Amino acid sequence: MLVIVCYDVVTETREGRRRLRQVARACEAVGQRVQKSVFECQVDAMKFEALERKLLDIIAPEEDCLRFYRLTEPIDLHVKQHGKFKSIDFDGPLVI
Repeated sequence: MLVIVCYDVVTETREGRRRLRQVARACEAVGQRVQKSVFECQVDAMKFEALERKLLDIIAPEEDCLRFYRLTEPIDLHVKQHGKFKSIDFDGPLVI
């Protein structure tokens, strides 16, 4: 499934900046950054739950915001992209 992860972490303190880096690293491990605080993640149900638990352990719920959007198939009907950035086609052929 394709999951969009969006977050907003308060960075006014050293701890907040640390949380921001941790959230970004956790998302980079399973997806691709499409905007500064937005990631596309192609995951199965177990990986989604693991990512959600990990991010919930990192953020400070009283200060930060974390949102997940699960997109249903077919993805081409739900995602349109414009501009310079082109995302990776996870289902396409792998070219090295």
